[in-house]
Amino acid sequence: MGSGAAWLDYDRDGDLDIYFVNGADLPGKRSAGPPTNRLYRNDGGARFVDVTEEAGVGDEGYGFSCAAGDYDNDGFLDLYVTNFRADVLYRNDGDGSFTDVTRSAGIANDEWSASASFADYDNDGDIDLFVANYVQYRIDDTPLCGTSGVRLHCSPDVFPGTQSLLYRNNGDGTFTDVTHAAGLTNSGDKAMGVVWSDYDNDGDVDLFVANDRTPDRLYRNDGEGTFTDVALIAGIALSENGVAMSSMAAAFGDIDGDGWFDLAVTNYHDEPNMVFRNDGDGFFSDVTYQSGVGGEGMNFLSWGGEFADLDNDRDLDLFVTNGHMDQNVRVARPSLTYAQPNQLLENRGDGIFDDVSAFAGDGLSLHKVSRGAAFGDFDDDGDIDLLVTNCGQAPDLLRNDTPGGNHSLTFELVGVQSNRDGIGARIRVLVGGVWQAREVKSGGSYPCHSDMRLHFGLGEAGSADRVEIRWPSGLVEHLRDVSAGRLVRLEEGASGRTRSR
Repeated sequence: MGSGAAWLDYDRDGDLDIYFVNGADLPGKRSAGPPTNRLYRNDGGARFVDVTEEAGVGDEGYGFSCAAGDYDNDGFLDLYVTNFRADVLYRNDGDGSFTDVTRSAGIANDEWSASASFADYDNDGDIDLFVANYVQYRIDDTPLCGTSGVRLHCSPDVFPGTQSLLYRNNGDGTFTDVTHAAGLTNSGDKAMGVVWSDYDNDGDVDLFVANDRTPDRLYRNDGEGTFTDVALIAGIALSENGVAMSSMAAAFGDIDGDGWFDLAVTNYHDEPNMVFRNDGDGFFSDVTYQSGVGGEGMNFLSWGGEFADLDNDRDLDLFVTNGHMDQNVRVARPSLTYAQPNQLLENRGDGIFDDVSAFAGDGLSLHKVSRGAAFGDFDDDGDIDLLVTNCGQAPDLLRNDTPGGNHSLTFELVGVQSNRDGIGARIRVLVGGVWQAREVKSGGSYPCHSDMRLHFGLGEAGSADRVEIRWPSGLVEHLRDVSAGRLVRLEEGASGRTRSR
């Protein structure tokens, strides 16, 4: 199906390194040189060096995605890798190397896991882990599927679903499976993507799970260690026709500047990529076509999708990766192709998007079998670059060379009472009377992990008038007149404060 990648500063030298997840030989086959996951260190000059062997992170499992997070609060980002069977948790030892602590940490997930994400759902100061498991599948019992004599990949409808998992961090280097105790029991789901976000603005992170051909889930955090699935009531479990979609990735972001985080979900061909506007009252409105997103990808099979201000004009744009699963798809459907272009949808500023892929440079003219996209400013020039993973092909590193005089600000958070990475924190920035908001998150954009630093485009403004930081601990801090063109490192409790709870 294809694998993902991560932007992370694993060695804390100030620049973004890359971790690639690769597929592998299936049981019964052995290549001369089996693929392994790879870690590339950024040498500070926008060039990368393969340090996989010395770092000890060359997992040979059949990989899908990864998520980074400092689960032991020691200041170094750890790695979780999802596989078809036997996930891996790598603890960062702080000396350039990692240790496989999967079993000793109590995380023994041997299902087919598609994606994962860290978040501190109980606000106890350390990050917990959600693993999205896909379907029950046996290699020795693969059914034959297709049409008119053409063999194609089987629909997920053919396979039974399986239980995704929530692991609570015990604070001592171990985790406890609290899936059932937390109310997340849905053993028939077929989870692909996962994203945490405080969609209801109540101070704790909620959980959205994108399911492939089963209803999507929105688990509202009840604040007491339990969740309630409100997706159907909220209006985001199904399509506007009441049908479960082939959901892949999910992304939350405030696309219209009203202070509430909206939702985008990528889908299979013949199904639109969907956009749901957060109405702020616990309900969402389906604005898939009104937003301009729905009609742009019906002939594409979309995978990764994420919001980012790619032109620094103070609103969130949407980037979507595309590529089919079947190399012979044109035999069955002449209108479809295996390799497909990716899409860049530019926000007009009001939550309405235009497809500007044709005008976005050579990087958007490629036709490949893409899967995921990780977002991060790897060259530290103030705009967000894209790392795109492709199925059976080399990845693409797309440097953002957007012209113009727009400025930006980037924030790196260091938690003290909150978790070390500040995952779940929200920053609001005021420029010219307009607020923007971002949340720190791990994982997301199936099957990739983006830089956790928060980037804000400021347009032509040379500074942000006000900055508000809301930490997972409940602490709220304020800054004024923050100059553009900077990476601002904020330690929890180091500036003016108020208590929100």
